[in-house]
Amino acid sequence: MPAWLSVSTSAITTLNRWIFQITVWLMAIVVPVMLYEVVMRYLFDAPTVWGMELAVLLFGPYFLLGGPYLLHLRGHVALDLARQRLSLAWQRRLDLINFPIIVFFCAVLLYFSAPSAFSAWTYRETSFSAWNPPIWPAKLMVPLALALMLLQALVEFVRVLFRAPDTTEQNPAEAAHP
Repeated sequence: MPAWLSVSTSAITTLNRWIFQITVWLMAIVVPVMLYEVVMRYLFDAPTVWGMELAVLLFGPYFLLGGPYLLHLRGHVALDLARQRLSLAWQRRLDLINFPIIVFFCAVLLYFSAPSAFSAWTYRETSFSAWNPPIWPAKLMVPLALALMLLQALVEFVRVLFRAPDTTEQNPAEAAHP
């Protein structure tokens, strides 16, 4: 792989890893909020107007922004049982088909989600609930996450493309935790 391409692919994966590590901490907010909501609702019969909505608004970005790095770790749902029975050459062929499909899917979703996110940002959209928090930041996360997923899928495609056909790349999740 050319040096400039290697640096670019590493930079994209590093960016996605940093974002993943930051978004993991959103659960440190979501879990206590949900615990508080459950306690208030079931022990004191006094549910909050903001608990569930805040949890949803934080869980969306957590889920979306963790996806690109999870793609690198090969952590998404896959047909591993079927794939393990294939030769390395066939696994590579499947990857060379799969990653462009992911890129195409992300591009289509990005095309349709960007105008909605831009509109939400322009009008500073809120939820119109009793609490009425701004929801435009959560809506902006959709095209951002899709762009990051598209870039990571391109990176993974390039890595497979430049890898020798008869070798397998060690799963990054296994390499991180020997």
